[in-house]
Amino acid sequence: MKKVLILGGTRFFGKRLVDHLLWEGKSEITVATRGQTEVDFGAEVKRIRMDREDPQSLAEAAQSDQWDVVYDNICYSPNEAKVACEAFAGRTNRYVFTSTLSVYGEPRPGFVETDFDPYTYPLQYGNKEDFTYGEGKRLAEAVFFQTASFPVTAMRIPIVLGMDDYTRRLHFHIKHVQQGKPIGMPNPEAEIGFIHSTEAARFLAWLGNVSLTGPVNAASKGSVTLIEMMHLIETVTGMQTQIMKQTADEDMSPFGVEQSWTMDTTKAEQAGYTFESLMDWLPGLVREIALALQSER
Repeated sequence: MKKVLILGGTRFFGKRLVDHLLWEGKSEITVATRGQTEVDFGAEVKRIRMDREDPQSLAEAAQSDQWDVVYDNICYSPNEAKVACEAFAGRTNRYVFTSTLSVYGEPRPGFVETDFDPYTYPLQYGNKEDFTYGEGKRLAEAVFFQTASFPVTAMRIPIVLGMDDYTRRLHFHIKHVQQGKPIGMPNPEAEIGFIHSTEAARFLAWLGNVSLTGPVNAASKGSVTLIEMMHLIETVTGMQTQIMKQTADEDMSPFGVEQSWTMDTTKAEQAGYTFESLMDWLPGLVREIALALQSER
């Protein structure tokens, strides 16, 4: 049995990762969180209390066992990455860090892993409030890949969707259509990529079992234009969308990019992983969310 530590495993795809590893039945799982979210995984999963931003707390979590794989879903800054590199030196055989499409900078289609090189990116330290989200993740990657004494893989993912999405960004679009509200989109023809929370978890689990290191893109096969996404919502809800280039801030789409924003997943596919097609799950998710929103009324 592999000994697995998950930093941040009580919500969204972190929780799904725990569920997937339990289903596989090949790991002894420990989840380390602040303990603010109560999730009952049963007796099979150990829980330890840890403050990710407290170096001593993280060190104690690292030293509580010898780990085969550490999954870090909650690192957002170079300082947090530095502390992790120190805490887990000699304590883990593999470290899998959740990164983001945002490390590539301004949106454009078809990003490949070499479009951002964390091995040469200048190191700079600070806390997450010192940087934008994308820059914090860029610097965290740079710290891991330039200073860690253990093998590191960074999963770069686009927007993650699912019923359990606490940001409720897809919910926003469906709810606006149901309520007849306008949605602001600077470029409805822009293509965008997504990944389902279940697939993000499954891919993380896969990364813990292969020798792949460095940054690796993960996304569902294919993309969808924003206008196609809205037409799908129209089909499911039976209601008309109202798309405008500019609206009040609260009505602007959280997906409202001006350029297409997708990534290439050839590296992962050549290593043996097969991603689901976006349109195999997106229509069903839209339908599920639409029904749930109706029941909330």
